[in-house]
Amino acid sequence: MIFGNVSNEFFDQQIAVLPAALQSAIRFLKENDLAAHEPGRFDIELGGVPMILQVLDLNTAPRETLRPEIHRKNIDVQFLAAGGPERAGYYNDDRTNQVDEDLLDTPRDILFYHNNPNAPEGTIELVPGTYAVYFPWDVHIPAVQTGASPAPIRKIVIKVPMSACAPAAEN
Repeated sequence: MIFGNVSNEFFDQQIAVLPAALQSAIRFLKENDLAAHEPGRFDIELGGVPMILQVLDLNTAPRETLRPEIHRKNIDVQFLAAGGPERAGYYNDDRTNQVDEDLLDTPRDILFYHNNPNAPEGTIELVPGTYAVYFPWDVHIPAVQTGASPAPIRKIVIKVPMSACAPAAEN
């Protein structure tokens, strides 16, 4: 997992070490006003790589009501464009978690796990401008509320094909 903010003074150095496809996705988040973009799912191409852009209007929710998720074919670049704050949970996928719903062989490329109280879950806090990059081995739980009540958020997700970053990697 990678975590940062597009307004960080070290932004250019931080993304310079990433594969070109991830650099293109994160730079797109910085250079476009996605808080004003219409919601929905859009096919885009960045740096010659076909990607999926999702513009989502959500509310954060209590952690216990959310399911851990993972993707195998795509890297999730998640960005808080507006609202929040938002907390996100994460941990390494050791493939010992109990599957709740497997949609990996669908266009959604998503697998939900049952909540595991023994998972070594860390958290990050997202404010507008913050991005998190989740690789196929990163279980993540987005849209967790930070306070006593839910908060509206404008969440942007760019699905970057894993094959564009590590062509020889097996999923």
